[in-house]
Amino acid sequence: MKSFLKLFSILILAFGIANAEPISQSGNKNGYDVKFTSEKSLVVGQNSFFVQIFKDGKQITNAKTKIKFYMPEMPGMPYMEFKDKGKLVGDKYKLDVNLSMSGTWQYQLKFKTSNGEVHTLRGSVNL
Repeated sequence: MKSFLKLFSILILAFGIANAEPISQSGNKNGYDVKFTSEKSLVVGQNSFFVQIFKDGKQITNAKTKIKFYMPEMPGMPYMEFKDKGKLVGDKYKLDVNLSMSGTWQYQLKFKTSNGEVHTLRGSVNL
């Protein structure tokens, strides 16, 4: 019976991992369309995210981007936070983030356009 439970647990875990999807979210802020994606399904540890910014249908590649992922303090667990600045790779801004545990991570994505305006998008991802 113990062996059956172990096998069943492994199969459920494998099924969950195999069915995990990469992140794909989009939003609009002050006339800018923003697409936020991951290159693969999220894992505990290092994850790469990509941001594309559009204004009037044209892609913006001269913005400065940064992101903050955080998980609020909970009983028995301290506040956790990770930040990164985006690096333009091709036509996307790449952000590398270390998500240190499973759960819901909230994020604040900020981008500064060439006219000096700073825009903030908020969202969350589940790991």
